[in-house]
Amino acid sequence: MTTKEVFEEMQQRLNQKEKDQLSGTQGVYQFVLTGADSAEYYVRVHDGSARVEAGKAEDAGVTVTMTADDFKDLASGKLNPMTAFMSGKLSVTGDMSMALKLQTLIA
Repeated sequence: MTTKEVFEEMQQRLNQKEKDQLSGTQGVYQFVLTGADSAEYYVRVHDGSARVEAGKAEDAGVTVTMTADDFKDLASGKLNPMTAFMSGKLSVTGDMSMALKLQTLIA
């Protein structure tokens, strides 16, 4: 599966979430994926809905940096976000309270 396909699938999962599942999350999540199949995407969450866009957001509240392969494992549930962070596979800058809600977006 390509990085683009992972983010397309993420958008589909976000569209299926109930509004109250996203209501406690606001802001912009920037994903910087490196290595083979590298890309930049962001997820904008507002008023109980979320939109995935390709590119770089100027107003990102949190930036997640990792390899594209590790992100694919994270999105598929093969890699635990906390384990990825603690082992240095996932780097987070910005609003850490937003970062803690990352699993809600990805799962």
